Amino acid sequence: MLCWPGPARSAVEVIDDTGKKILLDRPAQRIIALYGAYNEMLAAMGMEERLIARTKVDDVPKSLLSKPSIGTHMRPNVEMVLGLKPDLIVQGAGRKEAMVAVEQLGRVGLTVAVFSPATFEELFSVILRLGTLTGAEHQSRELVESLKARLDAVRARLGTTGYRPKVFFEVRYPSLLGAGTDSIVNEVIERAGGTNCTRVNKKLVRLGIESLIESTPDFYVVQVGAMNRDPTPPDRRPHYQILEAVKRRRVLTVDEKEFSRPGPRSVDAVEKLAAFLHPEAWNRKKPQ
Repeated sequence: MLCWPGPARSAVEVIDDTGKKILLDRPAQRIIALYGAYNEMLAAMGMEERLIARTKVDDVPKSLLSKPSIGTHMRPNVEMVLGLKPDLIVQGAGRKEAMVAVEQLGRVGLTVAVFSPATFEELFSVILRLGTLTGAEHQSRELVESLKARLDAVRARLGTTGYRPKVFFEVRYPSLLGAGTDSIVNEVIERAGGTNCTRVNKKLVRLGIESLIESTPDFYVVQVGAMNRDPTPPDRRPHYQILEAVKRRRVLTVDEKEFSRPGPRSVDAVEKLAAFLHPEAWNRKKPQ
């Protein structure tokens, strides 16, 4: 019986956000993302079936729930990961502890790409590089173009609106953390027509109630998720009634994974926040 060779599989190569060259002898077929944002990006590109495992907290896309759990984002079970034989692992570089896992996995011969997007342009770059690593360049470009088109639509809806209200984004309470300017949250606020009132060039900013009051936010956004489980509503907290945002009931509760995790849903976050900050502009008829 004659056996015909299959299609040629070309090597793929990108540079990750640590400056490391990621070289695969063929597009990745068995992928483990240690940070959930990359599961979402790959699923949005149509690569969901190539995800072979999850961390304990991952539940998007829903098909991940049937996959084996390999531990946490920062402490994966190296032996279990090795046994699953991934040809690509993707990690986020948000915290130093995450790089310990990268070093451990690298020592046993696994390929790990590390990304750390904090802006939409950086997010789009990551999506395109994941497209290269999976041989899905067309799908990744289509995804990026669709996300850019939605951001353009938000800008068109807001039009020439000059009002840019100050927004405080609560990452954690009661040991108060706010989102700084070196974060995807800052991009979400700005693209939604607001101004981040925490003007510190860090991802997370620790502050007290005095500093919060001095920042005079017009709107207050509370994330709920792993970093801020079941927070007390601001209007029930001591001293928070002083805030104009709380007095005027300009408080929005949001999903941490949607607002703080850079991924396709970051555009959903922009749309939701824009509608909250600028309801009159948002409810106008869409520009043609």
